Amino acid sequence: MKYSKIFQYAYLVFAALFLYDAIAKYLNASEIAYPSILLAALAIFMFFFRRKFSKKFENKENSN
Repeated sequence: MKYSKIFQYAYLVFAALFLYDAIAKYLNASEIAYPSILLAALAIFMFFFRRKFSKKFENKENSN
């Protein structure tokens, strides 16, 4: 279970990297990096999705 918690927070790290990339491209070339923004949003969604289901799994495991 420890690995799943590490990967949950890895999604936040990737989201930060993609947001940094999008901001850097916007400031340097004044272009909006839609793929980077989309991937950052997806990474944030996956963080909350995985966290919700890991809590559900822990509650199910503790009740048995």
